[in-house]
Amino acid sequence: MIFAFFIALGTFFQGAEAHGQSLISNSKEIDPKITNKNAPHLLPVKNRPIKDDVIYFMLPDRFYNGDPANDRGGMAGSRLDHGFDPTHKAFYHGGDLRGVIEKLDYLEDLGVSAIWMAPIFKNKPVQGPKGQESAAYHGYWITDFTRIDPHFGSNQDLKDLIRLAHARGIKVIFDIITNHTADVIQYQECQGENICPYRSLADYPYTTRGDRDGPAINPGFMGDDPRHQTPGNFARLTRPDWAYRPFVPEAEADIKVPQWLNDPIYYHNRGETTFRGENSLYGDFAGLDDLFTEHPRALDGMIEIYKFWIKEFGIDGFRIDTVRHVNMAFWQRFVPEIRAYAATLGNPHFYVFGEVYDPDPKALSQFVRDGKFPAVLDFGFQSIAQKVLIDGAPTQMLADFFAADRLYQSDWSDAGLLPTFLGNHDMGRFGHFLLKKFGADADDEMLLKRLRMAHALMLFARGAPVIYSGDEQGFTGDGHDQDAREDMFKSKVAVYNDNRLIGSDASTAEDNFDPSHPLYRSLGEFAALYRAHPALRRGEQISHFAAETAGIYAFSRIDVQSGAALLVAINSADTPQNARLSTLKASGITADEPGLLLGDGQAVRDAASGDLQLHLPPLSFAVWGLYDKE
Repeated sequence: MIFAFFIALGTFFQGAEAHGQSLISNSKEIDPKITNKNAPHLLPVKNRPIKDDVIYFMLPDRFYNGDPANDRGGMAGSRLDHGFDPTHKAFYHGGDLRGVIEKLDYLEDLGVSAIWMAPIFKNKPVQGPKGQESAAYHGYWITDFTRIDPHFGSNQDLKDLIRLAHARGIKVIFDIITNHTADVIQYQECQGENICPYRSLADYPYTTRGDRDGPAINPGFMGDDPRHQTPGNFARLTRPDWAYRPFVPEAEADIKVPQWLNDPIYYHNRGETTFRGENSLYGDFAGLDDLFTEHPRALDGMIEIYKFWIKEFGIDGFRIDTVRHVNMAFWQRFVPEIRAYAATLGNPHFYVFGEVYDPDPKALSQFVRDGKFPAVLDFGFQSIAQKVLIDGAPTQMLADFFAADRLYQSDWSDAGLLPTFLGNHDMGRFGHFLLKKFGADADDEMLLKRLRMAHALMLFARGAPVIYSGDEQGFTGDGHDQDAREDMFKSKVAVYNDNRLIGSDASTAEDNFDPSHPLYRSLGEFAALYRAHPALRRGEQISHFAAETAGIYAFSRIDVQSGAALLVAINSADTPQNARLSTLKASGITADEPGLLLGDGQAVRDAASGDLQLHLPPLSFAVWGLYDKE
């Protein structure tokens, strides 16, 4: 059967591209009766699984400044008091929730249907050793878990954003933290020192003061392993000075909200982590106060905090920071209870995904199977995409990678729920990796082809695709962390403004919300195709061809309900490539005449065998509506 609709849609895409038209609308109207105007196939927000969404990740401080009056968070003094310095990459720049509201048209026209924001709770504005201070523009130094940081606006601003986003069919996802709070607790033994070395459970048990030979404390406490994580056992834990003597400076005695967070008994108090072994769970990193997540009060308290945000604001999901640094028993209760609570409030598809910074699917999938997470950030996809699409590794690596998807299969998850991405605010941008590989003066057309191919793979392979703010405008950055967190609005940071932008002669010294940018236009086209075909969103994925060198990787996406199927192929080589697909019948698929929907390439059916012969130009991709499932 030939899918006439597929072919017609493909003609529409090709015609629009040929005439330089983008598939976007510039309407400023907000009609609360409709969903996303670029996504007629979307279900309403609360009824829509994450597999139907295109996610856009942003740091609100770096997105758009809608209200300059809150730039200093209502605080007086210097940048070391309020944290605002738009000329420095480590301080607040002024972006806020009103800025996100002002740019909803831009996001909607890009095809975004879910906004994931870095944490926006009230933070300690500045921390760090003298001469190394930086601000909490990123949101990860929380003091008050019940209100929005005044640099970003107010709780009412958040309600307005969610209401207006939902009117457009756009979800709002929070980035949350349970592992730590801001750096408030100090240790008597480390005054004047930048780092307090980690002190282990073996050498500094909970039941002696100072070390194993110190005076007895906390009599009867049986430790914190899962067998003993009960209120009765932890009632015996009354002194927090098992390793160090923690204290809270008088000026910050009640800075944390809820109030229980001000008590050092609810923290590990063991010094700085090296991110290895035991201290990965129990240590402070960058001095942040590491919560005693094994403590029943800490677990109950975190569940209470985040239920509040679900109930009062109607948010649509949580990305959870530093998941691997929290004990597994915490997640086994936290994640199911949070999801069940959201379901009682009418959101059965409340999305929870964790950050586990590891490219190994075996390590990642452990938190799905054992930690009850529906999903974790797919660092594995990012790693393989970079190796294949930038470094020229064999495309067989993609087929092998997707073959491990069975590791994520459970009653509450499958690999299709994993958020896929190409770069982020921690590790750096895909554009930066390209320039690092090919040089700062690399040909722009070649870089654009690789970026289009990479984003096509991200949107059309299994998973929930995540666009990092600025990637659609060709941002590259200078590296990771602060160097990958450029402003979308006019920047005053010199080390941002000298960056090369791919596909544009623009600079970050100007606003970068250009709907004519070739990557913005391409992503809008990709999102429209993604929405038009359930097979691309929720379909089973089957690999059909991969090479032992750079070259073609081809796979199908099959909608098991309708039987419709599409073929997706990329060519990572810088030369034209051919491939013969001979596994179609074995997959229960019959090939008909090709109907190219998007991209470049040819697919010719062999009438005798039913095989398809593919031809793809260099650094290209193609999507065909070719198949019907038997």
